[in-house]
Amino acid sequence: MSAIAQKLKTIVGNSKVIAWDAIEAVRREQIQQAIATENYPCLVYPQTQAELAEVVSCAYQNQWKILPCGNTTKLHWGGLAQDVQIVISTERIHQLIEHAVGDLTVTAEAGICFADLQATLAAARQFLALDPTTPEFATLGGIVATADTGSLRQRYGGVRDQLLGISFVRADGKIAKAGGRVVKNVAGYDLMKLFTGSYGTLGIITSVTFRVYPIPETSSTVVLTGSADAIASSVTNLRASALTPVASDLLSPQLVTSLDLGKGLGLVVQFQSLSASVQQQAKSLLELGQQLNLQGAVYTTDNETKLWQTLQQQMRSPAQPTEITCKIGVLPTKAVATLTHFEPHMGLIHTGSGLGLLRLDTNADKQSILKMRDFCQSQGGFLAVLAAPKTIKETIDVWGYQGSALEIMQRIKQQFDPNKILSPSRFVGGI
Repeated sequence: MSAIAQKLKTIVGNSKVIAWDAIEAVRREQIQQAIATENYPCLVYPQTQAELAEVVSCAYQNQWKILPCGNTTKLHWGGLAQDVQIVISTERIHQLIEHAVGDLTVTAEAGICFADLQATLAAARQFLALDPTTPEFATLGGIVATADTGSLRQRYGGVRDQLLGISFVRADGKIAKAGGRVVKNVAGYDLMKLFTGSYGTLGIITSVTFRVYPIPETSSTVVLTGSADAIASSVTNLRASALTPVASDLLSPQLVTSLDLGKGLGLVVQFQSLSASVQQQAKSLLELGQQLNLQGAVYTTDNETKLWQTLQQQMRSPAQPTEITCKIGVLPTKAVATLTHFEPHMGLIHTGSGLGLLRLDTNADKQSILKMRDFCQSQGGFLAVLAAPKTIKETIDVWGYQGSALEIMQRIKQQFDPNKILSPSRFVGGI
């Protein structure tokens, strides 16, 4: 590793290449949780897209294995990367390139922190309609690479629905682009979809262009809690109504209890629009809950902000590193049955998409995870292990993919990264 580090220092400078023993303890632990073998890779911080391209080109010529990352907050997601020799962080490639206020678009380098970008957009009364894990640390590149968003997908869609353009460094070190900087642009659409959720296996993202939205005038959240049948009825009625929530999530009884929201299953629905519209929609949903004998409450201003922050912390930031977080998906009509079946674990499912998260305690083992996966598949869905101790990931296929597209994905990987130097074995099927 010392020879690799010395070679890289000639490209980016001594201070931007960190030997394993010199990496700060927290970051070193994050890297250890992401790699399968104890190769003790060096950590590289290029500061420009050109430096990044030169580093990747050098790795390509020498066949060094690369694990790309941003601020390492989601580095432990997905499969364990094999034989990694270099970890490349884009967190210092973090410039705001263009904020076209009138066109409702923003272009920024991949390492820019999500929270910092939101603060910049807020000055123009605009925002990026994503709600990723640990927004105060997450980078744009990491968000795209892991397709990481949450409850706001109900109104705005996922990452790929808002992504307009992308630049990336190929496995051979060449810089490539797709898409553009206007909302109506369609060129490169499929390529951008490929990179969204590819976990760094096709290239290293260097900049992205997103559409942005005006900040709504008012926001309000309605929480309904009660029996599974009544909650299921409320979701059915909500779908059939003229109400337009920006977020709509089902919560397991354990999550409801931990948030001190009441008892039974929970339904959390957020409305954002003009003040009169928000008030009327919240009132309508509360009345529906009363008709179904559900307990209801409305959260606004600081209470609402705290509710959503706490909800995210409970589901996405486990208190112990030994806990297991799974991404699940089922048919939306099976969401209530799924959360009921998975008691006493904490779970959340978005009512519109059927996607969600399941948090398992430290007693969960390989067999229990496989049983849960079987159940999700029986409900028309899937279960993928995002975060778990290495002892679990070493004994289980974290993705559990059973679709018919694996051969196509392997051919795409061969096209983009024939020597398999980018995030080796981190993605579906060992890609």
